[in-house]
Amino acid sequence: MTSSTSTPRRSLLTLSSARRPIAWAALAILFASLVSSAQADDRTPPPWEFTDPKHDPYNPLQYIANNTLSAIAISLVLFVALLQTFMLWRQGGLCMLAMVIGEYTWSVGFGTRFGLHTQPDSQGIYIAYYLFIVLSPCAFIASEYMLLGRLARYLKSHRHLLIPPQRITIVFVVSDITTFLIQAAGALLSISKNQKLSKTGEHIFLAGLVLQLVSFALFIILALRFLYRIKTMDPHVWTVDAAQPWHRDWRTLGAVLIVSSIGILVRCVYRVIELSQGYRGHLATTEAFFYALDSLPLFIAVAVYTPFWPGRMIPTIDQLAKMDKAPAGDERSSAEETKA
Repeated sequence: MTSSTSTPRRSLLTLSSARRPIAWAALAILFASLVSSAQADDRTPPPWEFTDPKHDPYNPLQYIANNTLSAIAISLVLFVALLQTFMLWRQGGLCMLAMVIGEYTWSVGFGTRFGLHTQPDSQGIYIAYYLFIVLSPCAFIASEYMLLGRLARYLKSHRHLLIPPQRITIVFVVSDITTFLIQAAGALLSISKNQKLSKTGEHIFLAGLVLQLVSFALFIILALRFLYRIKTMDPHVWTVDAAQPWHRDWRTLGAVLIVSSIGILVRCVYRVIELSQGYRGHLATTEAFFYALDSLPLFIAVAVYTPFWPGRMIPTIDQLAKMDKAPAGDERSSAEETKA
């Protein structure tokens, strides 16, 4: 998967039309969080705010966030984000830009847990925390969509995708943004002091999570079908990198895509079950579940790309974004053309 041509560096601020909605969505998260955090809490915390958080009616977590775990989480996420930012700058791979941005906003979410440790009854801090933690993974999902399209272009195996590569990003990213906005709207309504409106917001938020789960599950099926059809129907394409080391083989990147997607899928399932129990259900009010079923799967999903950075494994990956559908009858992959 090596190439004699060098990939020109592009500014991290240069976004394609498919990625601009993600940037606006990220700004929407930030704006909503700042507005929500500005709301003043006019409630008097009970005397047992720290000694018995499980029975504190104003503590949405029903526990005191562990600062040690928060520090470990934010350190690991920022380390991966900074490392991938450097690789993105040096080696390219703009299809992963949304994921890198999402890692920074995700780390902000972990940072707000320090505030919840000292002010567990703060509604404003909780809103900011929830928006950043729950909505940031939408950016991770967007990168998965774009990467599959790049792989299909690289291999010129368009016929094995149910959706053309030049449309797969648009179709699924539009789906991702739609579910993002549904979740954001539901989350903002759910904080209303009107109990009926709050319950409606909770249902809207759950609907957004379910739609996201269905959309992403369909994407994983599409990706698995794509890999299976290449292996069984185009063995020459499947083995095009057989002579390369395994860490330079496109099949390794395909496997990493699946592993990462499964991590995100586990988190999506967890969030749907969690919210179906309500904001004060057993899953939502147990810190161990938050780290084991939400944070850990997502961290694996983003960190797994660090040793297998798409910009290094496919040096021409940013150029592939400009490719149209391969002409009929031309089944040679970009890798084969490079070797030729």
